[in-house]
Amino acid sequence: MSTATQMLDKMPGEGQSITLSTVLWRIVLLLAIDGFAIWFATRAFGEGFVSLGLVAVLITASINYIILARDMYPLRWMLVGLFFMLMFSVYPIVLTVLVAFTNYGDGHLLTKQQSIEQITNERYVPEGGAAYSWTGYVSPNGDYALWLQNDAGESFFALPGQPLIPASDTQGVGNLDDKGIPETIEGYTRLNAIQVATNQDIQQIQFGSEADGVQIRSAREAAQLQTRFAYDEAADKLVDQQTGAEYLPVVGRWTAADGTELTAGFRENVGLANFARFFQSSAFRGPLTRIILWNFAFAFLSVFLTFALGLAIAYIFNDPSLPGRKIIQSLLLIPYTIPSLITILIWRGLFNNQVGVINRTLTSLFGIAPAWTVDPWLAKLAILIVNLWLGYPYFMLICSGALQSIPKDLYEAATVDGANGWTRFRRITLPLLLVAVGPLLVASFTFNFNNFNLIFLFIEGGPPIAGSPTRAGHTDILISYVYNLAFAAGRGKEFGLGAAITIVIFFIVAIITLFQFRFTKMWEEVGENV
Repeated sequence: MSTATQMLDKMPGEGQSITLSTVLWRIVLLLAIDGFAIWFATRAFGEGFVSLGLVAVLITASINYIILARDMYPLRWMLVGLFFMLMFSVYPIVLTVLVAFTNYGDGHLLTKQQSIEQITNERYVPEGGAAYSWTGYVSPNGDYALWLQNDAGESFFALPGQPLIPASDTQGVGNLDDKGIPETIEGYTRLNAIQVATNQDIQQIQFGSEADGVQIRSAREAAQLQTRFAYDEAADKLVDQQTGAEYLPVVGRWTAADGTELTAGFRENVGLANFARFFQSSAFRGPLTRIILWNFAFAFLSVFLTFALGLAIAYIFNDPSLPGRKIIQSLLLIPYTIPSLITILIWRGLFNNQVGVINRTLTSLFGIAPAWTVDPWLAKLAILIVNLWLGYPYFMLICSGALQSIPKDLYEAATVDGANGWTRFRRITLPLLLVAVGPLLVASFTFNFNNFNLIFLFIEGGPPIAGSPTRAGHTDILISYVYNLAFAAGRGKEFGLGAAITIVIFFIVAIITLFQFRFTKMWEEVGENV
């Protein structure tokens, strides 16, 4: 028996050996997975995505171990789920942490090597260099040629790697158009404007010899180009061969002594700079306090109002003798069945200041038309109303189930002791309800603390805060403020800064959640004493 067969001989709970065909299929599967992983990791490392490459290697090694090791047999049934969990849950978290300590964003998307390659590909026309207008031609074999014309009226035929051929010496030239350009050249077909515009290959070719060679510079011009920037690896600098200026790497930018920067920056670790920038910059701190206070208020009021309304409805319809109870409960669940995206947009139209149904109704009845999207307090009220509509069915369902689980004899004993309805609710219903619903209240608070969809889709964080040095609105919460700050503030997309602020929000939410879970334990203790 082979070594592989011995290693995979028996699985827990199996009474017979694995067949050779099963072992072979397993080996083939592993070879396919490993082959793809090697290709993927190689590409990731080659493109500078080191973290993604490492994750691919670690996941592949784990898959190999789980499939080959007998002790890992139970995990094979969860292998696909574990893979997707690592790729779509764990990896994004790890990547966010890594990005938070870099300058990754617009202008810093490339690796350093990619930045050097892009800059050193730039060409310029040196002093005395010849420039021509050009027309492209292609042979049946896919070889390209150019017809060149200079300002002096001279024309040349240019082939890759050969000296420029004067028009008078060119063989097979057909009729010339009104600009003196051949309609045909023997062995070549003239390219039209669309073919030229969509052809990238012809722009990379040097036509002519080393002495008189030209390269396409634009859609109209070809010239004797030279490499503008040269990289000095020993000194780690780029030298502009046109001006003589030297550019050194400074925080992901190639920077000259006079402060001039080249456009192609690169990714670089910046340590805690993004966190310091967030906490120390007065531009960021300006509206931050106001936004944080509203964020806490929005999350708390959203949970309180949705829970209160959901509990009230569930408590009312907990009476089996209520007429039409099942039908009304079903209708009250409608907001929960409609996608929140659609519901938010519908409410946005209802609260429209000019043509919204709400303002038209208020105008016809009371002669008033509140500025829902202009007044900060009305905007916040509108958001809470929309969130109440979205959230109460959830708590109505949860509370309905929790109410039915409370023993009836507790109410009967309380009634015998003379407790009225309010006392029974306060001393029996609410404590026992909070034991079951408490963790869900914490989860709802956490969800609403980061409820980006509602804030952004309904009003985009507006109305704007007057005098704010950054883009911020009265209804912005931290997550929407981070989005505006990092991606929509007009400075380009700053993924590093956004990731850093996201980590700060994570710790805020984590502390709040731990604090709230302490209260859920208090509710459990109260419930035990009921």
